[in-house]
Amino acid sequence: MTKENANPSENPRFPECCDPPALLSLSGRKGLVVGVANQHSLAWSAALHFAQAGAELALTYVSETTRPHVAGLAERVKAPIFMPCDVAAPGELEAVFDTITKRWGRLDFLLHAVGSIPPRDLRGRLVDCSAEGFAQGMLVSTYSLIRMAHLAEPLMPQGGSLITLSYLGAERVVDHYNVMGPVKAALEASMRYLAHELGPQGIRVNAISAGPVQTRAASGLTGFSGFLDNAAKTAPLRRNIEADEVGRAALLLASDFTAATTGEILHVDAGVHIEAPAPAPPPRSSKSGNTQK
Repeated sequence: MTKENANPSENPRFPECCDPPALLSLSGRKGLVVGVANQHSLAWSAALHFAQAGAELALTYVSETTRPHVAGLAERVKAPIFMPCDVAAPGELEAVFDTITKRWGRLDFLLHAVGSIPPRDLRGRLVDCSAEGFAQGMLVSTYSLIRMAHLAEPLMPQGGSLITLSYLGAERVVDHYNVMGPVKAALEASMRYLAHELGPQGIRVNAISAGPVQTRAASGLTGFSGFLDNAAKTAPLRRNIEADEVGRAALLLASDFTAATTGEILHVDAGVHIEAPAPAPPPRSSKSGNTQK
């Protein structure tokens, strides 16, 4: 190998084409990840990919109960900012952004991966959902993205990327997804309006519609094992997805590789979204209504 072509990034084979490693790099970038509950979280997989690509991260935890499960993860990625953030608690989200402002003075990307519905409302029919449960779902799962966008905008004078996590139940009826369907539909609609409003500032807003993965969030859904079985049978790829695949998609959307992509829903579901719905999975009991990703 000659000195001239020893480094492909410095001497691309096709000068008129992009340099993929350079565009996927997050070196020098600052990112916020909200919604890591434990090492199985989709948000954690994304955080790993962000850090692997060179980003400096701020991580949050929702309560003192979850802190022990997230603290070690924050240490792994050497997150200089590690704070509580219950988006329903007055002032906590603002405190996170105040800290980012003081420490970094800017933000390049964020991942929104939070949601919560009271267990009774999550497991029951939509027609029986309480006003309080529906309001909580909208506040935590949807309005929190709007609020994050508001707080992030002044920290992104050179543009940036906002990413949220959704699910197929936002687009069509998925049995046992219940009230989360309308809530996620509102999240996806909000994503599009935010993309429209923030686009002139160079801020991109996108969603990842992930296939079912065994996470803490999934444990709150009735008959979740049926979700997995049906997805694997229905998907063109005839398998379920892995959390790592969602993390890779998040890296793609955070990077300059997707600099012209906004208002988009990226399906990472092995193709389930293009197929006809599978029969409903049988209902099973579940213990938790918390939907941290």
